[in-house]
Amino acid sequence: MRLSAYNLRCVRGDCQVFDNLCFTIEGGQALVVTGPNGAGKSSLLRLIGGLVRIDSGTLTLEGGDPERGIGEQVHYLGHLDPLKPSLTARENLLFWAQFLGGDLLKAAQALEKVGLAGLADLPAGYLSAGQRRRLSIARLLSVPRPIWLLDEPTAPLDTAARDDIAALMQAHLAQGGIIVAATHAPIGLEGAQELRLDAARAIAA
Repeated sequence: MRLSAYNLRCVRGDCQVFDNLCFTIEGGQALVVTGPNGAGKSSLLRLIGGLVRIDSGTLTLEGGDPERGIGEQVHYLGHLDPLKPSLTARENLLFWAQFLGGDLLKAAQALEKVGLAGLADLPAGYLSAGQRRRLSIARLLSVPRPIWLLDEPTAPLDTAARDDIAALMQAHLAQGGIIVAATHAPIGLEGAQELRLDAARAIAA
């Protein structure tokens, strides 16, 4: 599998966010996107996921499902956790598993993998910020998608939880998956490619 971008340009409103952005990521690899606030890190993830229109340039995926677009083969984890407060942790996860066509058994196993099995029947509204983020990460595990788009995935997590999530990301890469992660700090993806966005231009590192 290979995700490639060539001369991508992103415009939001009347503002150019970035231009001439190029990268290639093979299956089993991660791309860490860095840069100051407003440089376009979140916009790039949303563009890959099909949530933001490509102004110019090309984005291609080789080796994926030819019957699906790129946006249908990604998991996007943004700043906000997509959870309904009145539903329990288990009910939230089962909703996403059913909606996205996942395996309900995998959903139950995912709760255990992120350390929330003991809180499965607690309404999501009572969970801490870190627990809500772990529940959102469980969605990535319960419904397989080859590409993970992660926006500051470990920001609300404590040190132990960050180590656990790093292990889950490494396991996804070991299975041939791709990760594109926007972050201001190390997230446990040592050896990943880095793409720094700065002042509407991309600097490969």
